[in-house]
Amino acid sequence: MTTQTIAKTRWSKLNIGLWVAQGLLALAYLAAGAMKTFTPIDTLVQSLPYAGDMPNLVRFIGVMEILGAIGLILPSLTRILPKLTAAAAIGLSVVQLCAIVFHAMRGETAMTLPVNLLLLGMSLFILWGRIKARPIAPRS
Repeated sequence: MTTQTIAKTRWSKLNIGLWVAQGLLALAYLAAGAMKTFTPIDTLVQSLPYAGDMPNLVRFIGVMEILGAIGLILPSLTRILPKLTAAAAIGLSVVQLCAIVFHAMRGETAMTLPVNLLLLGMSLFILWGRIKARPIAPRS
């Protein structure tokens, strides 16, 4: 591959779109994860009624969302084990699938399904993009 071909691949519209999606999704999960991890449960119950019933699960999900957000950005940015970005996208996709089922069981899909599907779609887009379309080469 020539230097010109590498430059075109690196700055393609798809690659820029993937970086934007990674950034937006990381911000969303960082915010949600921080809220679930650091907000007192009594306060969290006001916006997430189930938090009082399963506080340990809420805290666990919050930590996983923060780690997933870091995984979406850091490996690709540093090019150290960039395949971990795809692994983070898989993990966050699983989180969203579980969230869809959980909220459906509670009859909350009218409020939560659109956001869950958007987040799932973005994580699957990143997964596809970083595995098939525009993988990031590891540092040599």
